[in-house]
Amino acid sequence: QDYFTDENRVLKKDPQQDYHLEYAMENSTHTVLAFSRELHTCDTNDKSITESTVRVIWAYHHKDMGEAGQNYHGSNRGTKSLRLLNPEKEEVLSASLPYFDLTNKDVPVPDKDTTYWCQMFKIPVQHEKHHVTKVEPLIQKGHENLVHHILLYQCSSNLNDSVLDYGHECYHPNMPDSFLTCETVIFAWAIGGEGFTYPPHVGLSIGTAADPQFVLMEVHYDNPSYTEGLIDNSGLRLIYTPVIRKYDAGVIEAGLWVSLFHNIPPDMPEFVSEGHCTLECLEEALGAERPAGIHVFAVLLHAHLAGRAIRMRHFRNGQEQKLLAYDDEFDFNFQEFQYLKEERTILPGDNLITECHYSTVDRTHMTWVRQ
Repeated sequence: QDYFTDENRVLKKDPQQDYHLEYAMENSTHTVLAFSRELHTCDTNDKSITESTVRVIWAYHHKDMGEAGQNYHGSNRGTKSLRLLNPEKEEVLSASLPYFDLTNKDVPVPDKDTTYWCQMFKIPVQHEKHHVTKVEPLIQKGHENLVHHILLYQCSSNLNDSVLDYGHECYHPNMPDSFLTCETVIFAWAIGGEGFTYPPHVGLSIGTAADPQFVLMEVHYDNPSYTEGLIDNSGLRLIYTPVIRKYDAGVIEAGLWVSLFHNIPPDMPEFVSEGHCTLECLEEALGAERPAGIHVFAVLLHAHLAGRAIRMRHFRNGQEQKLLAYDDEFDFNFQEFQYLKEERTILPGDNLITECHYSTVDRTHMTWVRQ
């Protein structure tokens, strides 16, 4: 049945029944209910379902509901963030496809709230073009909340194997000079996300002279409780194929530059910051190399604890287009790629604006942005 709660969390039967049971099944271990509902019911007691993150709350009692109403669920409850309208990508990968892992080896995580750890790797696939078709996170068990995000950068091809011997804290005055050659992001993963599968006609190119031979993996560790003695071995698994796909994948970064000029006042129910990828920037970046533009097939929206909503706005010839991607119910612990229903073209001379909405009502001091 269709129920809702008031501000005191009291369950009330909705006079407008918008949920419809499709089928039900029960055995000795499971009860399965399948139901349907319009995305927008025009019922003030219902939440509209959009492309934003939805927090699904579940609860149950071991006895069926009686005439007196619902039995209290006790501890049998939980929540899960989902993007109900995010189209699923069908797995077309063969289980026999080769892969290689890029994982940290016994990294001592400092007892401080934020650490960026960098480690160089050499791509083992060389001398012949291949396409990476899927990237999976390899998060050490128990460290699901410690590893906040992982970035993979392409480095200079002029490096040698001596850079592989050590990891180091990123953005540190004593970090190796070789790290400074790693500027282009080729993959990103964030907390809560699962493996990313490229569309059937797209892959991340490896193995040619123009492809990355050395990569830098940057892992952001989030340790707000200052736990001591943590040792981590997390990283990424790259699955690849010799069957070449039609298009090579890349990453375009757009958003707010990480600098001390970006700060958020305390006790703000909403504070908006904008990052502009200007027409001059996209003209210079795409004009000569990609005059026909680039095709966007997925977007990863990324923010930190104060983030509440993110919108990627797209302009052409001064006219705003449909939003490239958005999440008005951003969940810090659920950051995964949004696959676009249809690929979108970004042309030289377009504008992109990343609009970040923050809330600091629970903070008494200025929030400073830092690495």
